[in-house]
Amino acid sequence: MEEKKQINLALQGGGAHGAFTWGVLDALLADGRLAIDGISGTSAGALNAVALAHGWASAQETGADPGEGARASLANVWNKVMVMGEISEGPGRLARLMMGALPSALGRVSPYQSNPLDYNPLRKLIESAIDFELLARLKSLKVFVGATDVETGRAEIFTGKRLTAQAVMASACLPMMFQAPEIDGRQYWDGGYSGNPAFAPLIEQCDTNDVLLVQINPLRQPGRPTTAAEIIDRVNDITFNASLIAQMRTIALINDMVEKGVADEGLKQIRLHRIDGGKAMLELPPATKVSPQRATVEKLFTLGSESAQRWLKRNLSAVGQKSSINVRRDYGDPLRLDFGQVDAVDSDAEQEEPPDQPGPAAFTLWSKEEREQSALKAAEAVASATQAALGLSERLDEPEKPDSPNSTSAY
Repeated sequence: MEEKKQINLALQGGGAHGAFTWGVLDALLADGRLAIDGISGTSAGALNAVALAHGWASAQETGADPGEGARASLANVWNKVMVMGEISEGPGRLARLMMGALPSALGRVSPYQSNPLDYNPLRKLIESAIDFELLARLKSLKVFVGATDVETGRAEIFTGKRLTAQAVMASACLPMMFQAPEIDGRQYWDGGYSGNPAFAPLIEQCDTNDVLLVQINPLRQPGRPTTAAEIIDRVNDITFNASLIAQMRTIALINDMVEKGVADEGLKQIRLHRIDGGKAMLELPPATKVSPQRATVEKLFTLGSESAQRWLKRNLSAVGQKSSINVRRDYGDPLRLDFGQVDAVDSDAEQEEPPDQPGPAAFTLWSKEEREQSALKAAEAVASATQAALGLSERLDEPEKPDSPNSTSAY
């Protein structure tokens, strides 16, 4: 029997589009040629991570097949999500706002005013479907869930006994929809702001050097957003991809340093892989992120399953040997600023054999101060773009004035 290849899974958040990740995980588990060492998830990715781990641990306790148990658990959770999506009023409205997707109405009313009882249908779903005490005893599969500390803005990783339903709620908490969950006296927001998903625990606490990213949010979106909904949707993508891009570029830099023999002791080469939905994900309307309707969820599941099967056929042989994506081309060169036209990103869905050619040699490394300044400016740029979009949404909501015949109505 052929030995399974060890791999870590990094699961992005993206609202109801997390059903794509469900399809990916289901196909990988059904194939059975990969052994999962660790899983790191954010927002909807966190929900998928704990659902998989719950089914895995439950099957181990009873002597059943862990892979089949994980598949059944994922299906159970997403069926519950679809049931919530079918509710037209009351709780259903909140269900459509769950799991990390920004709505066009963002910023109008504080959740401390609009939802004073802090009702969130995701909480009941998680508490009924996931046994977190069982997860705490799980040894063969490491699970990490990321959230953002409201006070510091830094990523907080929950694992082991600290991984609870409240931690998953924190990972999926959009601050303009739900009140910040409190854990050990600290408040948390969506993990996508600080790590979508977090790679550090996979690199530092897992044995394998291979990380497979399941990417939901597109890096590039053709066309110019002009409506309030389009602008908010693109701000969502940029905001929740910013930490991913930074982490990927950092990993590329570390890999370069390890290869040149100048890295600190203990650092190792990380082999990166990715599954995404390509153009098919781009063609989905933004509203599908916030509306887990059965037809959409099932379509995303199928798309994820097909994408995973395609990736297995093309790239399984690379696991344990080399990266199957070109980080510099897709996420940017970590040692220089790019100006002018940017090459298009080849997704796993469109690319036959992803190249893994090294970029141009770097002659100088940024100093620590320069890197800190660059990161600060990037964070300020994202914050500025977000505020600009929110301001536009609020202005579009203002009633039309009699002396302003060209004013625009709200979306």
